[in-house]
This record gives sequence, structure tokens and C-alpha cells, in this order.
Amino acid sequence: MLGFVILVWVVCSSTSGGAYGAISTSTVQEIDRANEKGPYLGIVVPNSFEMNPLLQSPSFVADLQVPYLDYFGRRFRFGKVENETVIVVLTGLSMLNAGITTQLLLTLFKVKGVLHYGIAGNANPQLQIGDVTIPQYWAHTGLWNWQRFGDGSDDELALESNGDYTREIGYLRFANYQNGSENGKPVDNLLNNVWYQPEEVFPVDGIPEFRQHSFWVPVNKHYFKVAKRIEGMTFQGCVNSTCLPRAPKAVRVKRGASANVFVDNSAYREFLYSKFNITPIDMESAAVALVCHQQQIPFIAIRALSDLAGGGSAVSNEADIFTSLAAQNAVDASLRFITLLFA
Repeated sequence: MLGFVILVWVVCSSTSGGAYGAISTSTVQEIDRANEKGPYLGIVVPNSFEMNPLLQSPSFVADLQVPYLDYFGRRFRFGKVENETVIVVLTGLSMLNAGITTQLLLTLFKVKGVLHYGIAGNANPQLQIGDVTIPQYWAHTGLWNWQRFGDGSDDELALESNGDYTREIGYLRFANYQNGSENGKPVDNLLNNVWYQPEEVFPVDGIPEFRQHSFWVPVNKHYFKVAKRIEGMTFQGCVNSTCLPRAPKAVRVKRGASANVFVDNSAYREFLYSKFNITPIDMESAAVALVCHQQQIPFIAIRALSDLAGGGSAVSNEADIFTSLAAQNAVDASLRFITLLFA
């Protein structure tokens, strides 16, 4: 049973429905039954408003024998998309939920690859709302070393000498965004600097508990090559009577970023774009990428832009207006990608 080695001890000790983290015998049997139809393409989705357009699409056909399996608060839905056997699972908001759900998916089921899709904020002024972005790299930009007041960029960070933290990636200096002054002179910001840090990763083929580090996590090379074939694909651009300046399009971009932060601030948006060349900003993709990277499972993320983070367009309340449009565009791009991937 692929993926069950780490769960053998809980299975053998289980006598009832999941107490103390154990998997019940009946659940194991359901998982085995589902895995007989694998391996699957895992489709990982953050929220219900992003998942529902896929489930309601004629392209999705639920499995009649095992339509879904509920496990520890997650529902794993089985079926076919564009005639490809898939498992669809909703993560919920945030890096933590996305990481836990993806790890459960890869541990319990036979999965040959992961497609993650949804909506995102936009940091790239060259693109517009509704455009569908497919980054080559993802980073978690919410892991910081917050430097003490008075220290500067040349001063060693706490625990840096132990190899726990680094200054290689760069930092955000809060004083650069300060408007206050005293006696005509700028006032230092007590928040000082935050330095971006790579994640500690433990690949399945590595030495247990021997950490490696990763900041820019690449998507699968083959998947990214296939995604080139959907570049230029156009999507719907109107919500009722409100229309975008042009029809949205699909485009591959260099980088995307995730953190447990909803970015609705133009200054930080501009910093992320100028510092890291980031386009989509979300709260889940990097977590999915990091889990797949450590498990050596092919991965790609498709994110449609629902708003220019922090505003800046002529359209007010961008996210409120265009969330449904962006979600549908992400689904349409994902369906096309699946068709091409397994053609």
C-alpha cells in the first residue's frame, strides 16, 4: 500500500473510528478501495467558491462507487476531469491548512502529481484583474527574522552564526516607508528591519532530521512546459455590466509568493514586485509547493488575479467584484492544462 509505511503503527493499534489519531480499519479499507483506481492527479483548492465551479463543471464526473472519503476534517472527492482520474480536496485558508491537507493527500493516496489552483492578489502592474498566472517558482515570504532596533544590515542576526538564519535573501526596512519627522529630520522606526528566511525542508530521499533550506521552490519542469501551451488563452472579462479593459489572458510568470497575510497594501505590493519580481500573492501555494518538493511529487499552481493588491485601478472594491470571475478563469485554465498534460 503506497504511502502507508509511516502509518503502519497507527493502523495496527486501531480499534475504533480514529481515536488518538489512529486510522480505523474501515477507513483503511476505503482508502485501499480508492487507491485501486489510482494513481491520481491531486487537485488542491483553497476555498469552496474556487472549488465549486470545478465540481459544477460538466468536465468533472464524480466516481459513482466512491464519490468521496472524509478524513480528519477533510473531504477527498474522487472522479474524473477531462477523462483523467483525480482527487479534489479543499484546504481552507492559510499556509498551515494547505500544508496539512497536501501532506494528508500524499500520505493516504496514490498521487502522481498535484495541480493547485485558485485566485490571488496581483503585484505586477503589467497584468490586470482576471489574468491567469502560472509561476515558475514559489516562495514563502512570511518567514522572517525581525532585527532588534539599532542594528543595521551589516550586523549579524541572532542565531545567524549557528546557521539558523541568513541575510542572503534580503530585508524590508520599515523606515523606508515612514512619513514622520522630528525637528525636520526623519525619525527612526522602532520596527527596524525584517529579513526574509528560507524554509527548512527534509526531503524524503534525504537523511532524517538533517535539514536543508529552500526559498524559491520550482514547479515541475514538464508541467511548466505544458503550461506554455495555454499562454494566450483568453477568458471572460465581465461581471454583469462591469467589464475589464481587455479580455483576460493566461501567462507564465517568473515568481509567486505566499504568506499568512492578506496583502491589501500598495507599498508592500510594490516592494514585493521590485525586490523579488513577484506577480501573484496568496496564502497557500508555497505551502503546497514545499510539501510536494519534499515528497518529490510533480507540482504546479495556477492562480487567477482578482485584484491589484492595495488598489490602484479605476475599479473600486476589485476583489469583491471580480472574485467569482477570477475563480472561474482559474478553473477554465486548469481544465485546459489537464487536457494538455495527459493528451
